[in-house]
Amino acid sequence: MSVSPSASVSPAAPSQAPTQADLLDFVRRTAVDAELIASLPLDPEGRTWVRLEGPGGSEAWLIGWPPGSGTGWHDHAESVGAFLTAAGELKENSLAARLPSNGWKTLELEEGVDRERRLPTGKGRAFGQHHVHEVLNESSEEHAISVHAYYPPLPQIRRYSRTGPVLRLEQVERPEDWQ
Repeated sequence: MSVSPSASVSPAAPSQAPTQADLLDFVRRTAVDAELIASLPLDPEGRTWVRLEGPGGSEAWLIGWPPGSGTGWHDHAESVGAFLTAAGELKENSLAARLPSNGWKTLELEEGVDRERRLPTGKGRAFGQHHVHEVLNESSEEHAISVHAYYPPLPQIRRYSRTGPVLRLEQVERPEDWQ
């Protein structure tokens, strides 16, 4: 196959999986689309979301967070991902620890594994597989809006409860549970 001088070549071939950097670039570009952000219906009682077309077959979402809402502790299994606050401010609590992927129900976490990150408008992050976190809108008055992308598309979400240093696996959700 030859490429003429005027043809453009995509930096990532369609068969190439998007990287964490690709996903972060996508959420950054999407979050500045003011028309898209303004189109998200916001509910004062619960989170709202719209599915987006992510890069390279990734799963992407635009999510609205009413004041005081959050996700609870969870991970995205084998997916890598990125998210960015498009409006308002979110807080992410995460664990700087690699958890076993299977075969446990309760773990006692070591000291020093907790991380806290504030993500005001325009700030985001990428993360690797099995990243355990919770995302919160701690504002008592303002909605927040964020853009998320995951690759491969979410095979499951594991939900946890946490009491002090004890993390307990509570539920495993699969795509059919939330679509």
